[in-house]
Amino acid sequence: MDGRLQEFRGDLTGYCYRMLGCPFEAEDAVQETLVRAWRNFDRYDDCRSPLRSWLYAIATNVCLDMVRGARRRARAMDLCPASRAGTPPGDPLPASAWVHPIPDSRMLPANGDPAEPVAGRETVRLAFIAALQLLPPRQRAVLILRDVLCWTTAEVSGLLNTSVVSVTSALQRARVNLRAAGVTPGGLPAVPAGQRRLLDRYCAAFAEYDVETLVSLLREDATMSMPPFAWWLRGREEIRRALLGAGRPSDGVRLVPTVANGSPAFGQYRAAGPDGGYRPFALVVLELSGDLIRDTTTYLDAERLFPLFGLPAEIPGTGSDEFAVAASHQGKSELRIS
Repeated sequence: MDGRLQEFRGDLTGYCYRMLGCPFEAEDAVQETLVRAWRNFDRYDDCRSPLRSWLYAIATNVCLDMVRGARRRARAMDLCPASRAGTPPGDPLPASAWVHPIPDSRMLPANGDPAEPVAGRETVRLAFIAALQLLPPRQRAVLILRDVLCWTTAEVSGLLNTSVVSVTSALQRARVNLRAAGVTPGGLPAVPAGQRRLLDRYCAAFAEYDVETLVSLLREDATMSMPPFAWWLRGREEIRRALLGAGRPSDGVRLVPTVANGSPAFGQYRAAGPDGGYRPFALVVLELSGDLIRDTTTYLDAERLFPLFGLPAEIPGTGSDEFAVAASHQGKSELRIS
């Protein structure tokens, strides 16, 4: 495949993920986009449109085809009212019901303008991705291209083969719909620079199942959810009661840090047996607000998510520092968000 096409893989992944709300479907969409482009590359005319515009036009058509007739992806908060502590989680919903997290490395540049990754993270937060799924597909494409990728209205109209007036109207409706959902591209809180201490405290409290410390790290109106169950909690005290009711895991846990959707995340491992090793259990994504946690989403689909995030298939039960484990596995010296 032409190397010029491959250069756009990361950017296209970010676009398709925002359109589809699922990293696995986004990768499929990008692959289909590049295959179509490669097959038709001899007919591409750079005098008519830049390569970037041509690829995004193909990707848009691929995504629109994929979402046609598909179930809208969501977070638990979009599906039902908040549960109460002690309420059974109910039956799991299929994977197609959920907005899934994505590693930053799949869609955000590792170099270039230092401000670009920060700005990009504000539009990949789980809350924003879920809100995008509320929009009709073409409105979604218009808003992403205009407000996230900063294309001009004329460029978007050319890509979608429609008028400037139609693009402007769709953009206005999309913005109104997002505001009604309480989310805007620039309205999401940035991750604080001094987050390491908060995350250290979270890891220590989680490992010891110190409920009081865990709760002290939450905002008063914090939320907690656990896909694939349409079960979620709102409020520090409700979460406290749920954690106390669940009881401390008898086999112990380990956390290995990573980054998902521009937010700190952890691979959660549970003891595998008498050999002392720990096996994947869940991916925990934290959304921060200032120096507190405003949302915790625990994804139980470890079988698919751990390989996606490059997390170890097993970690030794040595009691070693989890950040050191992550560093040795991923070549990082510390967890970095900003």
